[in-house]
Amino acid sequence: MKVTEHIEQAKGKTLFSFEIIPPQKGQNINDLYANIDPLMEFNPPFIDVTTSREERIYIAKGNGLLEQKITRMRPGTVGICAALKYKYNVDAIPHVLCGGFTKEETEYVLVDCHYLGLDNVMALRGDSMKHEQYFKPVDGGNEYAVDLVSQISDLNKGKYLHEIIETPHKANFCIGVAGYPEKHMESPSMDADLRRLKQKVDAGADYVVTQMFFDNQKYFEFVRKAKEIGINVPIIPGIKPIAISRHLQVLPQVFKLDLPDVLVREIEGCKNNKEIRQVGIAWAIQQSKELIQAGVPVVHFYSMGKSSNIYTIAKEVF
Repeated sequence: MKVTEHIEQAKGKTLFSFEIIPPQKGQNINDLYANIDPLMEFNPPFIDVTTSREERIYIAKGNGLLEQKITRMRPGTVGICAALKYKYNVDAIPHVLCGGFTKEETEYVLVDCHYLGLDNVMALRGDSMKHEQYFKPVDGGNEYAVDLVSQISDLNKGKYLHEIIETPHKANFCIGVAGYPEKHMESPSMDADLRRLKQKVDAGADYVVTQMFFDNQKYFEFVRKAKEIGINVPIIPGIKPIAISRHLQVLPQVFKLDLPDVLVREIEGCKNNKEIRQVGIAWAIQQSKELIQAGVPVVHFYSMGKSSNIYTIAKEVF
């Protein structure tokens, strides 16, 4: 079922969902199941599964020489989605990236998703590689998320890249895209970033999931401005509970967001990560309750492979 259909059928009730990352190569999927199992108590209608782009690794060859290799440390997004769909009877949503994929490779991924009965995809540009200052698409790849949305929309119309295959069958993906309540780090302004989001919606995006934020007013203002320029699809807030002291530095640096000073002071007053984790849980509970009171369609949690704090929050608010 499509995300938009889940929202419609909820008739105003706020739904619970979360995002997971695939295990690294060599790890067992049962570890992933162990993190997901407790969260199924809250009846998530869908689960997002991230995709990692390629990265460089260096292998020592002796005599001080290194050999450069390109690899993916967390493959298997589509396979994991299929496993989740049939194990839990839940809609699993693969993240599809521009970065690291040609348009042909993207089409193959989408065809596989269609074969497997996956009704939703999250279309993202993705990040630059670690050695790159700016994002660069691979030769023959989509440069921007709007281009990827357009490719998926074409496939929904039965239009393949080379228009060689003639078939009456076509995909019918529900397309999700990212939104940034504090603007994307590369956007020159908040208004410019909203115009880019409008382009993605006009190209066929059906719903938006926001980047994490810690001040609900920024989400409410984002939604208000989005509606003012004609973005009328559901905008789902993304929540991540702070869990360790390093998050004070890492989250603002990596995601270019602000942490409320009240939250910062609470964390700085903690003696250890156990206390920080409790502060993060309490803050996320407060955020979630306010969002639910405001009637958001879904509260979406970034679990990053850990579920115990998400479980504690969901137990309190769902």
